[in-house]
Amino acid sequence: MGTTTIDAPAEPKYWQLRTVLVRTIEDEFHPGEILPNERELSARFGVARATLRQALDQLELEGRLVRRRGIGTLIAAPRIGVPVAEPGESWRIVDGGTVKATTAVADALGLEAGAPVHTVQRVRMTAGHIVGTETLFVPPALVPHIPGFLKETSRARAVLKQFQALEIDGEQRSVELGVAEEEQARLLERPPGIPVLVLTTRYQAEGVTVAVAVSTYRADTCRLTFGDSGVEVREAS
Repeated sequence: MGTTTIDAPAEPKYWQLRTVLVRTIEDEFHPGEILPNERELSARFGVARATLRQALDQLELEGRLVRRRGIGTLIAAPRIGVPVAEPGESWRIVDGGTVKATTAVADALGLEAGAPVHTVQRVRMTAGHIVGTETLFVPPALVPHIPGFLKETSRARAVLKQFQALEIDGEQRSVELGVAEEEQARLLERPPGIPVLVLTTRYQAEGVTVAVAVSTYRADTCRLTFGDSGVEVREAS
């Protein structure tokens, strides 16, 4: 029997140009400098303006370029380093409540899908700007002393205070590249569909996951750093 091979689809022309533009920006430009206009770039790289605009749009979406009306297209500043283990002062609570656990959250916590879990929703501030959001999921059994009469943000503060007083002896983290859904984008003050870094943290006690936090960071403006190891997770290019 013969062997059948499947050829990988060719990259779109605008994506090939995007790769060339990334190298050009890194080799020839500095943050804050203005790119040549579209006519000059089209002529330099031998492409149609429509293809060039697609590539520039992609680079803007990735946070490599910034467009300013009346000025032009500028090289964006480097991403902000965001330490994962940052003190709580950089977070601001925006909402909280009790919801039914999704299948993924329930599996992580050893609960049945649909079981009630407390949530704490926060946004992360860096240099006065929102760079990330987080939803913490905590089983009610872990924080039993939450008065039922509290409103959303007060309930969230009470849940967070009791959770932070617990003896958590380990954390497991995973990071993946995603896109912001409507609620995440609203909190990040950006349009839906922007690239984001999704950080999932499992808090453990005696080897068992007792709470889960799902954090979403803007991939166009920040990079995540982990402790003193210097490990960084960047958005895929």
